[in-house]
Amino acid sequence: MRSIFFLLLLCSSFALAQQTTRIDAGRGDVPVIVPDSYESNAPAPLIVLLHGYGSNGVQQNGYMRIGELVNRYGFILATPDGTQETQGRNARFWNASDACCNFYANDLDDSAYVLDIINMLKAQYEIDERRVYLIGHSNGGFMSYKTAHEYSDVIAGIASLAGAEATVAQSAPANPVHILQIHGTADGTIAYEGGDIQGNVYPSAEESVSRWAEYNGCSAEGVVTATLDLDASLAGLETTVTRYSSDCQPGGSAELWTIAEGSHIPEISSVFPEKVVEWLLARPKILGTDSVAVSQN
Repeated sequence: MRSIFFLLLLCSSFALAQQTTRIDAGRGDVPVIVPDSYESNAPAPLIVLLHGYGSNGVQQNGYMRIGELVNRYGFILATPDGTQETQGRNARFWNASDACCNFYANDLDDSAYVLDIINMLKAQYEIDERRVYLIGHSNGGFMSYKTAHEYSDVIAGIASLAGAEATVAQSAPANPVHILQIHGTADGTIAYEGGDIQGNVYPSAEESVSRWAEYNGCSAEGVVTATLDLDASLAGLETTVTRYSSDCQPGGSAELWTIAEGSHIPEISSVFPEKVVEWLLARPKILGTDSVAVSQN
């Protein structure tokens, strides 16, 4: 677990000097970045960025640089903070799974809190109901999976960097959700092959994705479709894209981006943020009226 805390130091060097507004969904200020092009008559996509254990929303945005893309792609970005421990390291965390990272058994419903943020932003801005997404790193990745499962009617898709699914497989959520898992094979904190934290197991990157492929009704076999350069510290196209998209229910898919020899905190390449954002925005949720149109085509 020790390398999780390194994110706090690393992110400080990526601080963004960008104007934000703020909302309070019951736990203090949440920074929100709104594109300059926003107009109330044009629904905007929404991305909620969930930080890793020991970090916070602003630092996570500084590291992943998602906020730099708000104007280019026209989405609204919220960067909330988890709850701060009152014991141990006093680290901020999300109550995401048995494995990570509610180590002092605090009574918190963080999925409901994320939903409160989404609903508050919907009340203040015109949000595209088909394009509400989560991006999470580590503990935030775990949290993205949990929220997507519990609120599959709201979340169109998630991107989890070095997170993992729940400790044990669950029944399929009521609605399909697009799932992107990004994980380094040399991750020493949340192991690519799965492991445990304080005796609580978490699944491998491949199992996390294959579970959601099954939830979404996709074929069990993934297909390698591309290679990418996501880690600037590694030479060449080090990342393999494995896609589970055949036979999926409308509005659902699953994809694994494997960073060969990638660490828990990869050195984000210049294309990393845009590849993730473009992947999400290209995959809307299929609402009730959409499913009728899909079935007729």
